[in-house]
Amino acid sequence: MQKVRVKLAGQRDALVASFDQVQASLKYEGVQRNIEELQYDTIVSGTVYGTLLNFKGALAKMGDAVYQDPYKKPPQAPILYIKPKNTLTSHNQPIPLPQGIDQLQAGPTLGVVIGRTASRVKKGEALHFVTGYTVANDVTVPHESVFRPAVKHRARDGFCPIGPWIVEQGSLDSPDNLTIRTWVNGKLVLENTTENLIRSIAELIEDVTAFMTLNPGDTLLVGVPEDAPLIKANDQVRIHIDGVGFLENTVKHENELTVKGGR
Repeated sequence: MQKVRVKLAGQRDALVASFDQVQASLKYEGVQRNIEELQYDTIVSGTVYGTLLNFKGALAKMGDAVYQDPYKKPPQAPILYIKPKNTLTSHNQPIPLPQGIDQLQAGPTLGVVIGRTASRVKKGEALHFVTGYTVANDVTVPHESVFRPAVKHRARDGFCPIGPWIVEQGSLDSPDNLTIRTWVNGKLVLENTTENLIRSIAELIEDVTAFMTLNPGDTLLVGVPEDAPLIKANDQVRIHIDGVGFLENTVKHENELTVKGGR
């Protein structure tokens, strides 16, 4: 069993539970419940930062374009953007499909949750500033340019399902060899691993905290692998990260929803 922090729907505070992958259950306060029987609130509390082009394959897919205007050369530092509060939603909540848009791009990724104030941290000590890991879906409206990441494409209501829990740092042997799998409507469409990150998690923390402070509760999304799947209305997306958990959401036309953005 792994130790996790989870915030159940209607509860003010997060609680500590044990996650049993084999039994697909959570045990807390002496009670064991099937994880599908529970409803969850968003577990992260700070600022969520996305990272562009941190998978080797995603950068390779750009080809020679990365050497042309406006980029001129591969990224020399992490390219970050914010997934604001309105984008955050939880397990089993719908992903709104905006009017006039036919499809979205799913963004399976690992979330690294900071537990201590981190400034100018060296990679050798970086994981000591991590409280745990979670699953995220960094959804975007498909677009070609990665120059100045587009708020209109990435910051829509409900565009960052995350959770449903945080696996504590000590529960994983290493965050650098985790397999990320994505299914759409039950079909496996993507498999990759954090071994393929350009910047490992420790290196990413070192490079980010070299120019800004990360605070407790902040979450770094480590990047989205190449060939992330396109999804449309009524598609069910399930993301599984070994040792961390799974996250499942269904795309719904926004006019069918009372959007639950924020937390």
